Amino acid sequence: MQNKDIPILILAGGRGTRLMEETREIPKPMVSIGGKPILLHLMQSYSRYGFRKFIICLGYKGDVIKEYFLNIREKTSTIRLHAGGKVEFESGPANDWDITLAETGEHSLTAMRILLAGEYVDTPLFGLTYGDGLSDVDLDAELAFHRAHGKLGTMTAVHPPSRFGMMEMGEDGKVLAFREKEKLHNDYINGGFFFFQKEFISRLKENESLEAAPLTKLSEDGELFAYRHNGFWGCMDTMRDRENLEKIYESGNAPWAG
Repeated sequence: MQNKDIPILILAGGRGTRLMEETREIPKPMVSIGGKPILLHLMQSYSRYGFRKFIICLGYKGDVIKEYFLNIREKTSTIRLHAGGKVEFESGPANDWDITLAETGEHSLTAMRILLAGEYVDTPLFGLTYGDGLSDVDLDAELAFHRAHGKLGTMTAVHPPSRFGMMEMGEDGKVLAFREKEKLHNDYINGGFFFFQKEFISRLKENESLEAAPLTKLSEDGELFAYRHNGFWGCMDTMRDRENLEKIYESGNAPWAG
């Protein structure tokens, strides 16, 4: 099975309460980085590895996401207007994507969203991610790892960033230097880029969060493996996170942009 045939579910229904400056009017995945929604950045990251089927799990203000994707070719393509009224779209990132905008309930927990969107999964395995995280994880390598271990699930394991910068001091208390925030290299957290066999969906219950019982039970059953990723990972939980991702993107060297 080629990457282009594997659907990627994107959890895009949350409210983003710690980003209320942005999310009063739009859902969290539509918050922009460099002038385009973080959701589009994420889909383009998958697209660079050949994935072209996306199932977007809608909830809070899902109509905003629907409106955006109903007009995505106009928003992202070169457009040629020909005599006689013919309109031609060229070189847009979404021109060869298949996108399903699945209603999964405004107040649903993440397991319920996957359950409802599962009816659109027509392959033995699928990818899953959240609509607010960016990374330069090698998705080809993670998928190969998933296929090699033969179990139900694979998740990325990433190093969490430190919340604070570090300060060096001499024995007398003199401040010697400041260091920027660094990754915590001895710890791993859920990086949010998954591959699952389709039968995982039958394990889910509608009143659960994916991160609680389903993943815990999968781990207890020996059916969950972690793909270690030591490169870039960033999650947009707060305005500070958004500003940091914006700064990285504006530098012209965004790791997730390829």
